[in-house]
Amino acid sequence: MSQKYVVVQGAKCKCQFGDGSDTLKITSHSKYYANDKDTADKLIATTMELGGATFEANTFGQCKLQPTGSSFKPCQIVVTKWDGFYEDVTFGNNGQILVEDSKAICPIAGSPCISIISHGQSSAGSVSSAKEADSNVHQQINPMVDTDGIDKEESNIEQVNFS
Repeated sequence: MSQKYVVVQGAKCKCQFGDGSDTLKITSHSKYYANDKDTADKLIATTMELGGATFEANTFGQCKLQPTGSSFKPCQIVVTKWDGFYEDVTFGNNGQILVEDSKAICPIAGSPCISIISHGQSSAGSVSSAKEADSNVHQQINPMVDTDGIDKEESNIEQVNFS
């Protein structure tokens, strides 16, 4: 498997037959987290995110598969199944991990039409990532900082004796 991001709480999804996007809401568990130092906001999405309460607004706008004369019926999201998930791990809720190219099936389309447009993870800087950064690139982005000597402590303060 090539490297893929794990989908987490707050991921953005869209349906190929809708005209908007919605935010994924993890409801199948409350104990498996990813990429969150405080383990408070980034629940991992699993294949058990099913039914009609899996998204915040629970709509992708108007559904192009449900015409009503001159317009379309509003989409009401109902996920029946997920495809393209990571199969090597199964959580206690019997769900497998959703990855950034997983797709959901809705009963109206009957095919995998709901895709993930943003996995929901965000990167946070750390000491190790700063040490591994390319100093030439960093110098171009932030020319005011000398990254080659940043980890060396220097003091320009002269010691003053009060005697």
